[in-house]
Amino acid sequence: MSTPAQCSWSGVFPAATTQFGADLALDTTATSAVQAALVRDGVHGVVLLGTVGENNSLTAEEKRTVLKGAVETVGGRVPLIAGVSELTTASAVAYARDAERIGVDGLMVLPAMVYVPTRAELEYHLRAVARATSLPIMLYNNPPAYRVNIEIETLERLAELRNIVAIKESAPDPRRFTDLLNALGERYVLFAGLDDVVFEALTLGARGWVSGLTNAFPAESLALYEAIRADDLERARRIYRWFMPLLHLDSDPDLVQSIKLAEALMGRGSERVRPPRLPLAGERRADVARRVERARATRPM
Repeated sequence: MSTPAQCSWSGVFPAATTQFGADLALDTTATSAVQAALVRDGVHGVVLLGTVGENNSLTAEEKRTVLKGAVETVGGRVPLIAGVSELTTASAVAYARDAERIGVDGLMVLPAMVYVPTRAELEYHLRAVARATSLPIMLYNNPPAYRVNIEIETLERLAELRNIVAIKESAPDPRRFTDLLNALGERYVLFAGLDDVVFEALTLGARGWVSGLTNAFPAESLALYEAIRADDLERARRIYRWFMPLLHLDSDPDLVQSIKLAEALMGRGSERVRPPRLPLAGERRADVARRVERARATRPM
């Protein structure tokens, strides 16, 4: 197992939203404003064009426009990690190379979209992207969403690639963090990938949190992280219990719409999403709005 490249990533990395105008055109000004606000609030890094950033709803040109805007707006202030979520390995390789040229600080690499790969195909895809760039890479494991698990045996083989430095772990079973650490030691920096298991993940050894609900409640997200890091578990549990009704939204199929609605209700962005997603409506919208309003009225900070 090779020694990885140095990785300083840790802390709260919101998966930032991508903002659209009334005509659903990419709104670069609003997108940059969302990113800048998160950095002002004190987040430790920003993930661009992840699931919450609606990566697969953007054209290839729009994706690169978002990356350029982020580098111009907040580049150099916190690490910027670009999601790599493409239909084919060739397009993922091309995107990774472009992202490096644009100036982001790292990549979050997903399996190829739509097609469910075998273990060998998944490993081939991840290797190809890693070899196409010198940027540090976070692998994104989310079996419920992408119908494939990055097995520990695969991670052992990928460990020879020094620029694969981190794992965003979104398996819903927190035992996975202990299994990864037992099998791989400190080879990869672990990040919590599901908001509603973040307490468990951080107390079990994850160094950071790629978060959805931080878009709406950054102060509380940072306070939760800092309380756990300080071993103030009583305070951390209090924040976590307050936060949990909202954090559960990150595990639902409509997480993007729910997070953007929460963000909008907190005055931090728009709830507009691109089809096939549609803004929440009816009882579902009312339920999410009630959760946000209850959280706002009882904030622990």
